[in-house]
Amino acid sequence: MCQTGRNVKLNPPQRDHGGGLDAAIAVHGGTRADWVDLSTGINPEPYPAPTLPPDAWTALPDAEALDRLLRAARRHWSVPDTAAVLAAPGASLIIAQVPHLWPVGRVSIPGPTYNEHAAAFDAARWQVVRSGPSDAQVIVHPNNPDGRIWTLPDLKARFCIVDESFCDVLPGATMMPAASRGGLLILKSFGKFWGLAGLRLGFAIGDTQLIALLAERIGPWAVSGPALHIGAAALEDADWNARTRARLVRDATRLDGLMTRAGARLHGGTTLFRLYDVDDAQSWQARLAENHIWSRVFPYSTRWLRLGLPPAGAWPRLEAALG
Repeated sequence: MCQTGRNVKLNPPQRDHGGGLDAAIAVHGGTRADWVDLSTGINPEPYPAPTLPPDAWTALPDAEALDRLLRAARRHWSVPDTAAVLAAPGASLIIAQVPHLWPVGRVSIPGPTYNEHAAAFDAARWQVVRSGPSDAQVIVHPNNPDGRIWTLPDLKARFCIVDESFCDVLPGATMMPAASRGGLLILKSFGKFWGLAGLRLGFAIGDTQLIALLAERIGPWAVSGPALHIGAAALEDADWNARTRARLVRDATRLDGLMTRAGARLHGGTTLFRLYDVDDAQSWQARLAENHIWSRVFPYSTRWLRLGLPPAGAWPRLEAALG
């Protein structure tokens, strides 16, 4: 019989995050098809995946497809020539590996923000703090859930991780011009702006030595053939990207109008998700859930309610639930 060590956590605690639709269904009924999930910050109108070559499914990912993806990433994000680019199967995998690139120390993660970074550093036995002197620093830019925008002078530590998972809606705010700076890693997610969370594609961009270490930890053929082709096509599609940014602005403005008329106050967010201040977040969530609309509340605030953008056909349901 296989024996496990005493320190192995077979059932690690669940991290607070969006989603959790199964739990909502268990309480309020219905099936997944009956619900509108607004608890995440994923674009509800995703990039239309192109037709894939047959060998994208049957062959190991080839160097040419990977090179195309990396070239597209460099162009799309205007990556400096002296910075390195690494593609990986999702930003979450990169987040889990980053704490192992340096000797264990003290990491500053200003909050509130989403908890994947703190969980990864804690699992690697780092001391996680909110502020103060530290060996490493993580900022989420723009921040989730309040949309805070950071600047380069905010980076104080020797090693800095800038998580730009939501920055594709604000390309002018990116810290990419500084990507070749020593000790800096910029993370990009494909699941938010392009709405393809299931594709599992993410990028780490920055210090060449750190990217080389990260590549060793991730290993060869890390990104699937379909992800290589779809990711490259989406990054190269400048027209779709521009149209989508404009639509997200319109939809975020529309959502703000609905929520403020219902009594909420805008507290922050991005054009992919909006954060509202309400009198009782749990009551608002329950009210929406009765109409099979799932929203996001936070364990550290009784007043914050976060909503993603509804898909095109779901606006009438949200209006009715708020009316």
